[in-house]
Amino acid sequence: MHRFTLSFFTTSALIGCSLVLNAQDVDTSRSEMRAAIERYSADRAILNRSAPIDFSAAHNARMKQFYTETVSSLDRINFDSMGQDGRIDYLLFRNQLDYELRQLETRAKNVAETAPFLPFAQTIIDLEESRRRMESMDSAKAAATLSRLEKQIDQARKAVEADGARNVRKTVANRAATTADGLRNSLRNWFNYYNGYDPLFTWWTDAPYKATDRALQGYVTFLREKIVGLKPGDSSDIVGDPIGREGLLTELKREMIPYTPEELLDLADKEYAWCEAEMKKASRAMGFGDDWLKAVEKVKDMHVDPGKQTDLIRDLALEAIDFVQKRDLVTVPPLAIESWRIQMMSPERQLVNPFFTGGEVISVSYPTVGMAHEQKMMSMRGNNIPFARATVFHELIPGHHLQGFMNSRYRTYRSTFSTPFAVEGWSLYWEMLLWDLDFAGTPENKVGMLFWRMHRAARIIFSLNFHLGKMSVQESIDFLVKRVGHEVDNATAEVRRSFSGQDGPLYQAAYMLGGLQLRSLHQELVDSGKMTNRAFHDAILKENRIPIEMVRASLTGQKLTKDFTSNWKFYR
Repeated sequence: MHRFTLSFFTTSALIGCSLVLNAQDVDTSRSEMRAAIERYSADRAILNRSAPIDFSAAHNARMKQFYTETVSSLDRINFDSMGQDGRIDYLLFRNQLDYELRQLETRAKNVAETAPFLPFAQTIIDLEESRRRMESMDSAKAAATLSRLEKQIDQARKAVEADGARNVRKTVANRAATTADGLRNSLRNWFNYYNGYDPLFTWWTDAPYKATDRALQGYVTFLREKIVGLKPGDSSDIVGDPIGREGLLTELKREMIPYTPEELLDLADKEYAWCEAEMKKASRAMGFGDDWLKAVEKVKDMHVDPGKQTDLIRDLALEAIDFVQKRDLVTVPPLAIESWRIQMMSPERQLVNPFFTGGEVISVSYPTVGMAHEQKMMSMRGNNIPFARATVFHELIPGHHLQGFMNSRYRTYRSTFSTPFAVEGWSLYWEMLLWDLDFAGTPENKVGMLFWRMHRAARIIFSLNFHLGKMSVQESIDFLVKRVGHEVDNATAEVRRSFSGQDGPLYQAAYMLGGLQLRSLHQELVDSGKMTNRAFHDAILKENRIPIEMVRASLTGQKLTKDFTSNWKFYR
């Protein structure tokens, strides 16, 4: 076994310590595409950072030029001369560029839809882009522009009021309100750049800016409350922005998933049916017959007292680490075990994340003093012991923390191609594998594991149906309550998170679909005897968070061509 010793020096003396690495601990990838991808990532990041308003026509045109030029340079590469890593990276790179170009078209369409609500947008964009170009300030002219802008905003509001909400799509009006809020921030940045530093600017613009800012704030509130109909605090504040079937197909192409939305819904129905059948078995063992929802209700009452949840999470994390190490399922570096930690989640964040989230730091949801009694009980019941036991390892080891630990050390340049199908799919896959290895043990713990697995099938169903226009926000909440057994508040928070726009439209579907992809690959390589569990899992972690079909191409040595298209039917 080869070993490498790295010595550390200071300017004054040789430090008597060294870092000893095993050969397998070193990233030995030799992709011919690595330098090009790293350059692309750096250039793209600086272009986006330097743009004062990222949805402006000027910025979109610049990004289109950048992507198109990158595609042209990629087309000149000799694909067949590269090794497997290089070929995989080439296909990932080209796939990402095609997606980015399609996203620019989608963004332009969205901007066009909101334009009738925002006839004043270009005035603000022009001010901010002029500042970015470092053009000299004409303060009197700027004051006149602000005065006209205030009138434009007032006229826009009156026009919308006259038309009323009857002919307005709430999703478009909500998008317009969000954009107007962003424009308000841009105008504030523009004003603060000069204010106080240029006394003449402040003398001219202070009053008209404040009047314009109030007008913008009032317009945003008007759109959200009167047109969209938002009532903060209940499910009416969940609007979402369905992307339609073509939009879903675009997202699936980027993820290298060769299935239609309808095929994925059929898949989810089958997985849900499997979960329900297993739930009934566990329910019978608990004495509730086939009424598995009663078994779920019983499990919800198995929670620890306030103040004891962190102790529970600690013990469950250590149990999972011991389980995977004793079975030699995956390499767990000592530093990964040493470095994870716990924090409590704020009450505000629990409105969006009613359960815990993880990685290097696991953020724990549990009642706080200021919550109403009903909220406290829902939080405790939703974070009970069997539910937590089924997800702590999802968040820590062997799930997200181990994944993040390894991904930060191997093929890091591939983070550009990161996908939730690999990120969330990896952790969900471990839920499936540990189920097969009887990690649950008791009927109550089986209910806990099945609850989450059923939940992930339900995520595919309600999220895809929402984007297809076949299921509303309230129907999504009801579905989680009636068909999975969620508490109402937790179901509402789950749907709010799903449609907030912070995650991509396929994010919720990615958990189970990514897990099923990895399970299929496990069957192909481990169940067949071609790889051990440990070698298989270590190899996946060293590929980084890329579309799983390309992980498969690497692990199987699949022959790849420059015109490759996704064709892996992973579900049987």
